[in-house]
Amino acid sequence: IPVKTPNKNAHVESFHRILEDECFKINEFETYTDAYRIVNEFMIFYNERRLHSSLGYIPPKEFYTLHLGENPQKICIKI
Repeated sequence: IPVKTPNKNAHVESFHRILEDECFKINEFETYTDAYRIVNEFMIFYNERRLHSSLGYIPPKEFYTLHLGENPQKICIKI
């Protein structure tokens, strides 16, 4: 993806906004260890529990299991 082309990486820009709004803005990091732990916990939440509208309001881990695991099913998603 070329530098300074947010229209070509909208999904990445969207993730960065979510990370900023739902993790960075509501936490204070006193040490690198604190920051690492909190961001890691957020990533687990983001992938395993947070509902994603573009995936039919299910978490990415569940989407993967349902549609890309051993018995994949076809599904339409928004991008």
